[in-house]
Amino acid sequence: MTLESGRPPRVLIVEDEVSFVEALRSGLRREGFALDVARDGREALERFATCQPDVILLDVMLPRISGLDVCREIRSTSHVPIIMVSARGEEIDTVVGLEVGADDYVSKPYRFRELVARIRALLRRSQAAESERRNTECPSQEVLEAGEVRMDTGAHEVKIRGECVQMPMKEFELLRVLLEQAGRVISREDLFEEVWGFDYLGDSKTLDSHIRRLRQKVETDPSSPRCIVTIRGAGYKYAIPELAEARGGDA
Repeated sequence: MTLESGRPPRVLIVEDEVSFVEALRSGLRREGFALDVARDGREALERFATCQPDVILLDVMLPRISGLDVCREIRSTSHVPIIMVSARGEEIDTVVGLEVGADDYVSKPYRFRELVARIRALLRRSQAAESERRNTECPSQEVLEAGEVRMDTGAHEVKIRGECVQMPMKEFELLRVLLEQAGRVISREDLFEEVWGFDYLGDSKTLDSHIRRLRQKVETDPSSPRCIVTIRGAGYKYAIPELAEARGGDA
C-alpha cells in the first residue's frame, strides 16, 4: 500500500515490550510500511513531532506518560489515525481510549493479519477525508440545529443549551450524521459506514460506546434519552423535539 504521494505509509509504534516491537517491526516492514518506534510516552510525543506518522499504534500501558495521555495530547492538535493497544481487553479501557480520541482498539494478543487490515482501513479512510478536504475550495459552513443542539460544521463547534461542548472527532462526526438525518432511523451499518468507513473491522461495541458518550453530553437525562433514541432492531434516530414530546428512547 502506498499513499497518494507514492511513498509508503509511516507507522509510529509506541510499545515498551521488546518482543512485540520486534515482531511488529519485522511484520510491518514485510507489508510495505515505513516505521518509527518509541518505547515510552514521552518519546512517543517527541517522535510524533518529528516523524509525522500516517498512523499510530499506541500501547495503553507505557512508562513515563500513559498511552491514554499520549493519545489525548496528540488528538488536541492532530487527526492522525490512532489504534490503541492493551493487554487487558477490559471494556473500561476501550471506553476511555475512545473517549480521548482513539479511532480503533485492539487487545493483546492480536492477530497480525487483522491488525494490518485495521491499519489499512484507517489509512484509506484518512486519505479519503484528506482528499475531500483538498477538493473542496471553500470549507463548509453548514449549521445544523435540533432542539437545544447547534452544530457549526465549518467552525467544528457544538453548542448544547447555549454552552460550547468539546467533542472528539468521532463523536463530532457521529452527531453530525444524526443531525443531518434528524427524524429518520439510521441503521448501525450506515452509521459505521458514514463515521468509520465501510471497511471498518473494529468491535461493534465502539458505536455503542460513542452513543453513550454523546447521550451524556446531549441529553438532560442520559438514562432516559429523548434526543438520541434507540429503535430496536433498526438502529438509532435523532428525534425531532416537537415530534418526541412524550417519547423516550431505550438506553
